[in-house]
Amino acid sequence: MSLFKRHKEIAVSELQRRANPVRFGVIFVIVLAIVVYFGFTKHIPFKHGYRLNAAFNTAVNIAPKSPVRIAGVNVGKVSSVRRVGNTGLVTMEIENKGLPIHADATLKIRPRIFLEGNVFVELQPGSPATRTLSSGATIPVTQTSDPVQLDQVLDALNTDTRANLQTFLAEYGEALTAKPTAAEDAEQAPLVRGINSAQALNKAYQIGPEALRESTIVNQALLGREPHDLSKLFANIEKLSAQLDVHEQQLGELIGNFNTFLGAFAKQSPSLREAVAELPAALHSADRGFAELATAAPPVRAFALDLIPGVQELPATITAAYPWIAQTQAALGPKELGGVAPALQSAAPAFASLIDAQPEFFNQIDLFNKCLTKVFYPAGNTVLQDGQNTSGAEDYKEFWYAMAGLSGLGQDFNGNGPADRFLGGGAGTPVVSQPVKLTGSSKTNPEAQRLVSQTGFAPEGTRPRFPGSEPPYRPLVACYKQKLPEFNGPLASGPADGSGG
Repeated sequence: MSLFKRHKEIAVSELQRRANPVRFGVIFVIVLAIVVYFGFTKHIPFKHGYRLNAAFNTAVNIAPKSPVRIAGVNVGKVSSVRRVGNTGLVTMEIENKGLPIHADATLKIRPRIFLEGNVFVELQPGSPATRTLSSGATIPVTQTSDPVQLDQVLDALNTDTRANLQTFLAEYGEALTAKPTAAEDAEQAPLVRGINSAQALNKAYQIGPEALRESTIVNQALLGREPHDLSKLFANIEKLSAQLDVHEQQLGELIGNFNTFLGAFAKQSPSLREAVAELPAALHSADRGFAELATAAPPVRAFALDLIPGVQELPATITAAYPWIAQTQAALGPKELGGVAPALQSAAPAFASLIDAQPEFFNQIDLFNKCLTKVFYPAGNTVLQDGQNTSGAEDYKEFWYAMAGLSGLGQDFNGNGPADRFLGGGAGTPVVSQPVKLTGSSKTNPEAQRLVSQTGFAPEGTRPRFPGSEPPYRPLVACYKQKLPEFNGPLASGPADGSGG
């Protein structure tokens, strides 16, 4: 028979006799205690979270389970308080929302009710610029402060202190109600002239909002533009103070010299007063300048960002330029351009004289170009009208046609090159020219002579027509200013005898 069948066969009364009510009750109590513990403590035994120790000069009224707060928010609680030497060591358990905690963290024991009553621990977690503390670290007593107790306040108000306080209150009341003298009143602003100090303080509330607004702007500016600017400022001030502490003698001399400086500054109070009067206008101009600067900042920032790739490429560019610089240095050496320089130096005077002559040369070139443009080219491009013999080509082309024709006429029939040909005859028509002066005959026969010739065909006319006298010769007039002949005008054709009639 199996075990299961045996179990079914056991009577219910037998099972009831085997159960132990005491054992069952003990187990139930233990389970209930565990549930209640977790329900109220929400803490796993034998295990703790982040623990922080802090040493205080006195831990009066601080007790376990006192809250630990950051900016008014509970982030933990005190787990234990014990005395270590002359200080009280407070151990706290900090939740994750209160982490991280840095090495420059500070703690204060603050009352939750004025002067007396329950207290809590105010925690300042420190600046991110310092190292982060691990669990179990201890904050020294130099970074903690204790609450002020009522007995400490009463001990401070002894007889002498109370007498001084009474004197202070009496003098303060007299200062608030005293009328200013004429000299004192002249140095005051127009708003508070002729009234006492208390009335002036009331008047100050009229300009207070504007001053507070400007102070708020200054305070916001002191916070910096980027995260951690203020913490970096205090870190740098700490470094500066440390350096000043090292140079104690120089610091003492600085104070004396500063006193002398302030004395000299005080002697210039009239000028200083005038400068302060001009300060609002200067600050207004500075505000406008800063506004313009702020407007220009985005393009400058964009330009700077665009400049970054070029700056990053600059080292490679400089490295690539080294060979070129080496070649340039070699080219500028005495064996190359360095040797050419002395030769250029010696040639410089002659080159300068050549440059001095260039204007006159260019003037002549200009006259020559004008002559070509206004006389020579128009004459060469003219199409001469010769009746039925008109070729229709420009004059300069007909000239080259004639040269080609003469070259053809001078050729031999056997291909051996050009040969001279003469055409002679005893009959024909005589031709007599008008009187002309022959070149080179002025000494032997200064008079004009007629030229006689004979042609095989009777002439039909002359080109150009003889005007009856030689055209004027004007060598002192520029070529481009000379009048261009009318190649196809009235004087283009004349009679067969060549006369001017």
